[in-house]
Amino acid sequence: MRAAHDGTVTTLSGWVSRRRDHGGIIFIDLRDRSGYVQVVLNPEHLSSADYQTAERLRSEWCIELTGTVRLRPEGSENPALPTGEVEVMVEGLTVLNQSLTPPFYITDDVDADESLRLRYRYLDLRRPKMQDNLRLRHQAVKYIRDYLDGHGFLEIETPILIKSTPEGARDYLVPSRTHPGNFYALPQSPQQLKQLLMVSGVERYFQIARCFRDEDLRADRQPEFTQLDLEMSFVEEEDVLGLIEGLYAGLVRELTPQFNVKTPFLRLSYADAMARFGSDKPDLRYGLEMADVSDLAAETEFRVFHGILDRGGIIKAMAVPGMGGLTGSDMRRMEETAKEFGAAGMSHVRLTGEGTLESLTDDDVSLSPGLRMPVEWVRRLAERAGAQRGDLIVLMAGPARLANQWLAAMRAHLAAQMELADPTVLSFAFVTDFPLFDWDDDAGRWDSAHHPFTAPAAGCEGMLDGNDLSSIPSRAYDLVCNGSELASGSIRIHRRELQEKIFSILGYSPEQIAERFGHILEAFDYGAPPHGGIAPGIDRLVAILAGADSLREVIAFPKTQSGSDLLFGAPSGVDAGQLQDLAIRIVE
Repeated sequence: MRAAHDGTVTTLSGWVSRRRDHGGIIFIDLRDRSGYVQVVLNPEHLSSADYQTAERLRSEWCIELTGTVRLRPEGSENPALPTGEVEVMVEGLTVLNQSLTPPFYITDDVDADESLRLRYRYLDLRRPKMQDNLRLRHQAVKYIRDYLDGHGFLEIETPILIKSTPEGARDYLVPSRTHPGNFYALPQSPQQLKQLLMVSGVERYFQIARCFRDEDLRADRQPEFTQLDLEMSFVEEEDVLGLIEGLYAGLVRELTPQFNVKTPFLRLSYADAMARFGSDKPDLRYGLEMADVSDLAAETEFRVFHGILDRGGIIKAMAVPGMGGLTGSDMRRMEETAKEFGAAGMSHVRLTGEGTLESLTDDDVSLSPGLRMPVEWVRRLAERAGAQRGDLIVLMAGPARLANQWLAAMRAHLAAQMELADPTVLSFAFVTDFPLFDWDDDAGRWDSAHHPFTAPAAGCEGMLDGNDLSSIPSRAYDLVCNGSELASGSIRIHRRELQEKIFSILGYSPEQIAERFGHILEAFDYGAPPHGGIAPGIDRLVAILAGADSLREVIAFPKTQSGSDLLFGAPSGVDAGQLQDLAIRIVE
């Protein structure tokens, strides 16, 4: 309804969002998926029966009305609404359904507990923001389909009931009634299926795929999720990355032009990302880069540093601009925050005064207790960390993986505290050259850094027979944005002997390899082409575009962090007859 519709007779259906009685004339804000419009129920324009109905209207009643669009009286316009210039003078009214009093207000500023919102999700989804999120998700998926169709891809569905094959997380298992004692698995991803489609000659495949992982949940994890699954034959890394860059840049510019996105996307090696940001999914909207200062730390008499270095650990530093004037109590609070991230502690150097680093004096430097070093050492530390007068230098010590993890957490914390990240910028980057293997201390064996179908870097296959497998680079790559991983992919292995070699390194016996992976190994014997792909997460992409803090805000019917469905009460028990049909007994 707009000013151009003045004088038009219309029929509207929707929900009562707000009701106001102004001395016998009743005003209703009517809401549907397209927004709000003000309607006027005046006893002079309604039958007595319809007016009596109007007096009974309450929040969330579903109604239908017929009336005439008119311009609002001068001075009563509402510029905050697209329909704010007009109202509808009602001439006929029908109640389609009454409503109980909702458990919370259906507004964007709802303050209800999330568990209550999930219990009444069908009401929560009526809120305009949630409607916007669902619309944005639809538009994003439609854009993806149109883009890939224009690049010669076929959308092909793959099975939901498949064989259980280890790919990282635990599988959800589905018992078979017709094959007692046997199980299907819900796919963690269609990884092997899309590779088999490449062997089938499809060449360019995609799917908006439902995936399932039985793992502990967080705000950015769900037991069932949606990803764009994509695979291409006869490609190198740049073919995949170029395609995805065009997809994401175009999608953002068309659907969410309020965001700034720069192309080409930055390329970072895994080693570079870890060295500079302590994370393989860095937020690049701000600096706060890190430096390894282990050699400088070794010059100190600080026993904590020496203990870490003696055990093969590292010491990293990060300069925080303009924070050199923090007090001792400020630093103690910051150290407590570091401990919340898991660190045993944190050291620091504060630089004050004006001028160059060359003019530093003892009076300009404040060090953590236990650090007693001359100004010349502080100057070298500041130069290494990229610090200037007035800056704070944070020092974190520990095993390399943990020191990076703790300092990366402190980096994100300080950036949020200092409001360094521009909320209008989406800073995309590709992280490449991941290691092929990670050592699993708990299992005492090598594990795939991505998954076992990832190819080693060109020319590195001979290193698979060496002792230091951690130094072998892979052909894996990730797409990251603003501190989140949006997509992960790789160039795959397409030759049987190399794939069997990888499985063997991962600890599978020849019998296990044949039983679990025989189908794809056999397929590789029939002229499998070189191929690669990537799997961007739809939920996470839409959450970033919608400015949502949790994936649950962009999924119609999500699970809680404990994996529960509060609307349906799942998971739940089943009756004994169903279990008997499946030849299953519950062990208490």
